[in-house]
Parts: sequence; C-alpha cells; structure tokens
Amino acid sequence: MQNQEFFNAYYTLRQELDQHCQELSQTHAAHMHCKAGCDQCCMDFSVLPIEYFAIKAQAGDALTKGRKTTNEEDCPFLVDHQCVIYPCRPFICRTQGLPILFMGEEEWELSACELNFTRYDFDEFTQENTFPQDAYNSRLFMLNRKFIDSLPGKPYGVVDLIPLRNLFEKS
Repeated sequence: MQNQEFFNAYYTLRQELDQHCQELSQTHAAHMHCKAGCDQCCMDFSVLPIEYFAIKAQAGDALTKGRKTTNEEDCPFLVDHQCVIYPCRPFICRTQGLPILFMGEEEWELSACELNFTRYDFDEFTQENTFPQDAYNSRLFMLNRKFIDSLPGKPYGVVDLIPLRNLFEKS
C-alpha cells in the first residue's frame, strides 16, 4: 500500500468520525456553544505518524499560515482565535466540546466541555449520546501501525507521537 492509499483510508475514517460528531452535535445542540473564536481546548497536541503525514499532505500552504509560539502548549495553527488548518485538523480537535466516553485506568470515564454542558444532568449521558473515543482511536492506531510498517527504515514505533508544531516548523 502506498502513502496515498493510507492517507485515503485515514480521510475515510476521518469523514466517518465527522459524521458521528455532527450527529452528536445535533443531539446536544441545546448545550453546544462551540463557535469560531472559542479556543480554550486548542493546544499543541501530538498525533500518530499517519495523522501527521496525512495532515501535511492535505494542508499544503495552510501550514505556512501558522505562527511561532513561545509556549510549547500553544497550537501554532491557532492564529487570531481561528484554526488555519481547520479542514485538516486532527481527530482530537474534531471531537472537542462533545461529551467523550473513554476507558480510564480502571473504569469508563466521561469528559465534557465545561463551557457547553453547564446545565446538564451527567446521569443522562449514555453510550448512545457520547462520543466513543476508544473505538475511533483503536481504528486509527491499527491504520497507523500498518502505515509505519510500510515506511522504509521503520523510523517510528507503534506508540510514537509527533507534535503538531513540527508541521509548522518543517513547512
């Protein structure tokens, strides 16, 4: 499988994720206050190599619109409270604001944006109305594993992550 085939598989999975996120946003529309300019959840996340290189391939010149940051936690692609790579942003950025269900150390845990769900009974969250983060992350992990196995010299391990800031610094 060539890089573009891996990227296409990534884009297909991302499209499925976007559809799921859109459905959950509609389900929770009364509570969702995410909008342009809301950037409290934006930071310099690290991503798997498949995601890093797929974003790099798709974002093109948008990567040069980033900015040098002095704080390592700041996302270099957040410029004037807007994401300059928004169409290409990683999975984690696409799910921010939604109620997210994930496996913690010993039990299922729920994460929900404190700006969105200010008046919500958390007992009303179910598997059906929360985002299943582990399900998508597992699929992304397996795709990444195949991708890194295909790279000459195997430069990445299965749990290696690459900071998004590297996209800006190397563009």
